[in-house]
Amino acid sequence: MGSYEFLAGCYDGLTTDVDYEGWADYLEKLFARAGREIHTVLDLACGTGSLTQVLALRGYEMIGVDRSEDMLAQAVEKSRSLPLPPLFLHQSMEQLDLYDTVDACVCCLDSVNYVTKPQRLAKAFQRVHLFLNPGGLFVFDINTPFKLKAMDGQVFLDETEDLYCVWRAEYAHRQRICTYYMDLFRRTQGNLWIRGEELHQEYAYEPGELEELLQAAGFVDLRQYGDRKLRRPRPEEERIFFTACPGKK
Repeated sequence: MGSYEFLAGCYDGLTTDVDYEGWADYLEKLFARAGREIHTVLDLACGTGSLTQVLALRGYEMIGVDRSEDMLAQAVEKSRSLPLPPLFLHQSMEQLDLYDTVDACVCCLDSVNYVTKPQRLAKAFQRVHLFLNPGGLFVFDINTPFKLKAMDGQVFLDETEDLYCVWRAEYAHRQRICTYYMDLFRRTQGNLWIRGEELHQEYAYEPGELEELLQAAGFVDLRQYGDRKLRRPRPEEERIFFTACPGKK
């Protein structure tokens, strides 16, 4: 089983419930709240580029980075008709290497959880810090440990006319990892069904742990918010957003 090799072709069909316009609205609220003037934005772990596309249409100069070539291929195809198509780069977070600095970096939809080694995430935060302009802003969100632990033993079904996905979750307390086992069936143009299997894992980062990694990377003015809210997270929040600004380099 791989990650995103099969899923890339049906990811958008399985995520039609994601309100990308709403996510973009919230990001712009965080930009405004931080008092930052944002023109260039890095969408880190951009996937198929849906959020990248929405932000590009709002006038931001976008760069999308992802470690999956299959997901990036979908992103490039979707963005061809944009007035100012984003630049897409095939890179992992900890090997981020841009041609220039950016005003903001966003890393959304719990992509940080997919970095399952804290040492790798520490390097990723260092790379983001390196490529942020002075006065820039880093925004990301996580699935909280509360949510990931509650996923243990759960089985989910996603179904459309051309897609069928069954996935189950297991949480390993010692490793702090939630594993998703996915069985996918996709209808082809010839009206045949093909099957794929994938395995995905998320690491249960504690909010305080992430703040320590951010501080070690040189970030300052760290803030936490509830799930697309402008308030502090509550004890049983399932998603937490973080903002941080680069300190002196």
